[in-house]
Amino acid sequence: MLPPRPLAARKGRGAVSNIQGRYELDQRERFDDGWAADGEDEAPAFRTVVTDEYAKSILTRNASPDVPFNVSLNPYRGCEHGCIYCFARPTHSYLGLSPGLDFETRLFAKVNAPDLLRRELASPSYVPEHIAIGVNTDAYQPCERQRRITRQVLEVLHECNHPVGLITKNALIERDIDLLAPMAEKRLACAAITLTTLDPEIARTLEPRAAAPARRLRAIRTLAEAGIPVSVSVAPIIPFVTEPEIEKILEAARDAGAVGAHYVVLRLPWEVNPLFKEWLEAHFPERAARVMNRVRDMRGGKDYDSDFSKRMHGEGVWADLIQQRFAKTVERLGMGGLRGRFEKLDVSQFRRPLVVPPAAGKQTGNATGQLDLF
Repeated sequence: MLPPRPLAARKGRGAVSNIQGRYELDQRERFDDGWAADGEDEAPAFRTVVTDEYAKSILTRNASPDVPFNVSLNPYRGCEHGCIYCFARPTHSYLGLSPGLDFETRLFAKVNAPDLLRRELASPSYVPEHIAIGVNTDAYQPCERQRRITRQVLEVLHECNHPVGLITKNALIERDIDLLAPMAEKRLACAAITLTTLDPEIARTLEPRAAAPARRLRAIRTLAEAGIPVSVSVAPIIPFVTEPEIEKILEAARDAGAVGAHYVVLRLPWEVNPLFKEWLEAHFPERAARVMNRVRDMRGGKDYDSDFSKRMHGEGVWADLIQQRFAKTVERLGMGGLRGRFEKLDVSQFRRPLVVPPAAGKQTGNATGQLDLF
């Protein structure tokens, strides 16, 4: 049996394989049977498929001390942007799908998200606090152009004067300025644009279907000119790949109008670890070992440490150096942090929705198609 051929990069995709999820019972192993011709891609092409999903709930609550929000909303599962470093990739394992190519090609749209949100906000027990949109997967990924679920969710929040913060790496957020600008004027909205690199070549492999770096900078400028407070998320910082650009990214974002900044060093939980290593070997084989050695330097000798006090920024000399570089640049540029942007949002203006759709099972033709017994 011949050893498997090196995995090749796929145009327009971040992952180079459909790695198995950790819950799959059957184990598969790649090998070269000798039938594929040189240069031939033996794997089938992956096209994007979006499936409607009727969610049971829409707001996710967390108690993580290292994130600036407690409540988040994600209109989609999976993300076509295909960012190889995405910490949400392992969630596809819960669906019996691969965190690799499946995560960026087999997507699920929560079509009842606006109705679920209305019912949640109408509950007498609901206590308003700012909602973060686009945390797990990007709420403005390409399918949002047709689906418009994020747009409908914002319409509900706009109607209810409910504070919201959005994070994205897609310029499609500009479409919703007509909602976000008047909300921002009342201290009800802010945004963060993720800017990992200024190099379009690196971005094309790292985040293949997200907006180009120059386009994201233009989105920052457009939002800022509309009066919407914009921060820049330099995440993740990858040693020897994007790390040399820290200062230039912050300067470009500030010049475009960003008023805040925060960062996260590369995180490799669960299946993200082998997927990222495959990506390194496919795109940066000459520095793959060097990158991973530096990652381990910041993770106590391991590939990843999930401890709340360490997972975002790491530990050790290199982590401290990155922290100092970032902090000194932010101070020099007069920028604040993302947490401060959320804390300035106003929850006192909240009003419950006037129109509340019936719960599933209360009408004919709903998500379940089932009537109540009584």
